[in-house]
Amino acid sequence: MSASYQHRRQAMVQLSKHLLLMTFILLILFPVLYIFSMSLNPNVGIGADFIPESWTLNHWRFLFGIPFSDPVTGKEVLSSFPILKWFFNSLKISAISALLMLTLSTTSAYAISRFRFKGRQTSILALMIIQMFPNIMAMVAFYLMLDFIGQYLPWLGTDTHWGLILVYMGGTPFNIWLIKGYFDTIPKSLEESAMMDGCSHFQTFYKIILPLCAPILAVVGLLTFINTFSDFILPSILLKSQDQLTFAVGIQIFISEGFAGRWGPFAAACILGAFPISAVFFTIQKYIVSGLSVGATKG
Repeated sequence: MSASYQHRRQAMVQLSKHLLLMTFILLILFPVLYIFSMSLNPNVGIGADFIPESWTLNHWRFLFGIPFSDPVTGKEVLSSFPILKWFFNSLKISAISALLMLTLSTTSAYAISRFRFKGRQTSILALMIIQMFPNIMAMVAFYLMLDFIGQYLPWLGTDTHWGLILVYMGGTPFNIWLIKGYFDTIPKSLEESAMMDGCSHFQTFYKIILPLCAPILAVVGLLTFINTFSDFILPSILLKSQDQLTFAVGIQIFISEGFAGRWGPFAAACILGAFPISAVFFTIQKYIVSGLSVGATKG
């Protein structure tokens, strides 16, 4: 077999791989590009053209509460919905939930992984059982619980962001189990050496263990942020006031009842809602990649 034939064969294999990869990329990007096109299309409806004949920013003006003139009636249009407030409500709830869940999960996982105490095995078994049941199965219990708490602590009852955050803390056991498994892979000799140098348990945990666990903490934080930001069912049950709604619940108004024709603002809202998740992902991407590479070299 000649060298030129082998070279052509390798080139064809590489070309076929690139074409297959580009096909997958186009399949992934097509829905995103179509939604972005809808957000700029003045004549939006189901089955709208992928490339509109004309472009408009009115849907984005409606989203940000900027008045504009309707091209058909000539009347000034201004959104009556606090869309940006819904957006920042979701950002606040997701960020606080991720931070609190990481704090509780990390400290609990470290205690279970490193310390030996009475009831440890029972705690591990309880975590395994609890994580089998999703929060949605207990939504009636959550509502009644917050309604009872709200009688004594109004800021922690129903129709409050802190009450919703309290419910999200119910997902902590699953994260404890994930982080504990990562802690178990870290040699205890590192902590023993640090304690011989005079470090306390907390100093060892804060200065040595946490930096080594950055990859798993980044993954848990990202998943928590995504799940809370995009959650629809629990906020729709626990939040009632319009100013308290989250982004996912609020924009559902655009495709329900009398507002079902507002696909343009809905498409613009979808693009806006993708920015926080994308920003968080690209910010911690290096930790995720490093975690995967470390896991591969250890294997």
